[in-house]
Formats: sequence, C-alpha cells, structure tokens
Amino acid sequence: MSFASTSQPSPQLFFAVAGAYQQTAVLKAAIELDIFTIIADGNSTAPAIAKRCNAAERGVRILCDALTIIGFLSKDGQHYRLTQDSEIFLNKKSPAYLGGAIGFLLHEPHVNQFKDLTNIVRKGGATAETTSVDPENPMWVEFAHAMAPMMHMPAQAIAETIDAKAGKPMKVLDIAAGHGVFGITIARQNPNAQIVAVDWKNVLPVAQENAKKAGVSERYSVIAGSAFDVDYGNDFDVVLITNFLHHFDVSTCEKFLRKVHAALKPGGKAVTLEFVPNADRITPPPAAMFSLMMLGSTPSGDAYTFAELDSMCKKAGFKENKLVLMPGSPESLVVSTK
Repeated sequence: MSFASTSQPSPQLFFAVAGAYQQTAVLKAAIELDIFTIIADGNSTAPAIAKRCNAAERGVRILCDALTIIGFLSKDGQHYRLTQDSEIFLNKKSPAYLGGAIGFLLHEPHVNQFKDLTNIVRKGGATAETTSVDPENPMWVEFAHAMAPMMHMPAQAIAETIDAKAGKPMKVLDIAAGHGVFGITIARQNPNAQIVAVDWKNVLPVAQENAKKAGVSERYSVIAGSAFDVDYGNDFDVVLITNFLHHFDVSTCEKFLRKVHAALKPGGKAVTLEFVPNADRITPPPAAMFSLMMLGSTPSGDAYTFAELDSMCKKAGFKENKLVLMPGSPESLVVSTK
C-alpha cells in the first residue's frame, strides 16, 4: 500500500498508518489459514479457498480482498492469484517460504515493547525489563528456528564474497551463529572449510541440528557463551559477524571488533551483515527504519551507516573496509581485511 503524498492535503497517510496494525493482522491470518498455498494449488475463488481452509466464505472473501488491496494477491473477477513475491515467499511449497518467520517477527513480548514507544523515546532505549541483548534470552531460540529461511539469500552472498566454491582450506568463525545457516552454507560449498559457531548454549543445538541435516556436522564445532567473553583463538581465515553489531553502541562494537581482528590471520577477512542506511538515515527505508527496531528492543543499539561501520573497523585495526550491496535485500555486507 502506497503512502505517497497527493497534490492536495489529505488525512490518508494518518489513517493508513494509524490502522497499519490491521495489515499485520491480515498477513498473519492468511499465513495461519495457509491462504497462499491453497491458491497456489489452484483454488482461486472465495468459496473454493474457504472450503480448503475450513473458514466462512464471507471471511475469506474479505481477507483475500484485503490481501489484494495491500499487494499480496491480484484479482480478476472472482478469481484470486498470487503475486510473484507471494508465490516465492508465502507458498509453503516454495523453498524460499518465509511464513514461518511470522512467529518471531510477531513474538508477543517483542511486539509489546513497542506499546511503550513514547517512554522508549524519552529514555532513548528499551524500557522493558528483558531486552534482546540479555544473556541466553529464549527469544533467540525462536529466532534460530523461525528466521533461517530468510537468511539463505544473504548466506549465498557471503559464500560468494569469500569465494567459498574455490575450495581452499579455510577456518571460519561464525559469531552469534543462531540457526547456523551462514557457516553451514560455506561448509556445503567448500569441503575444506571448518566452521566454529559461537552462541548461547540454549541456541547452539539449533545450529548443530541444521549442520547435521546439511551433512557438514563433522566440520562444524561450537563454542558456547557470550561473544564478548569466550576465547576465539587466533587462526581464522574468515569471521562472520551477522546481524550482531546493531544491538550495541559504538564503543561496545569497537571493543568487540578489536577481538575479532585479533582472531584473524594476517590478510584474513571479517564479513559483517547489517542494515546499512545512507548518510541521511532515511533511505533506503527498510534499512533506515531498522533503527526504530533497535530503539525499542535494545538499550543502545542502532542501524549504522557505512561511514560509522568503516570508522569502527578502522579503529579496531582493519586496514580496508568495503561495502557490498545485495540487490533485493534490505541488508548489505561490509568486508573488512586485516
């Protein structure tokens, strides 16, 4: 749904944003009822869809019309069709299905934090007693289970960036590994890659199970504990820092990056995956809006510009930092060379 301004003053934007929670509810209901997969199977009318998902025809018609208005479906007469994005990301039979991520994205404690946004803004950080950076927060287990499908595209980009398919022996440290997809993707493409995953002890079993399913468990080891406290060693060719820095303030990031720098061999590379807004901090919108997510869920996290990330890495000792854009993704890579 477009919120673009019109030539005349209008309250349209106000009402669209004030009621945006309804769009979230529409998407959640459609995923729970499996509307997208049902339509993909050839059920294109409200009566046919309603029969398959055991719901009222009126309810299904109104839900599918709402999905069409938002942009998840198209409609021709009485027939609904999937858009290209819905076919790829919301059809359960697609290998790129993302519907399972709704469990984490709409995790109740996570969503509830933003009900106090006025006071969060006053404080300048999360007001909840429990935040995403608390040790062994169980939300990261939910994250590891739910978000893995979303990470396959950036994982492929990371593997390509370090030329994993070349097959050269490499030792890779995957920090805050979560689901393990980043390291596992490298291991699958490079039979000579050894992966060491760092995360909380309650999260690592998810990564280990995924490594087993991928057939790389013999080359997949783990270190349990805080990424700030555990001993990495100092012989890594590559260190992966994926969706991690945005949880912390600049000084904490710089301290952490010095530790990463020390863990790398001379000439080794740190590959950072982050939401990187432009210098204006309002574009591109998906990356820029991530600052709000960090405001509500962490004491001091942020979405950092490339200039800020470059400065952090240089202060940590890295001699060169390169921004790598990933078309179709809200995130970017920063490749730093020791």
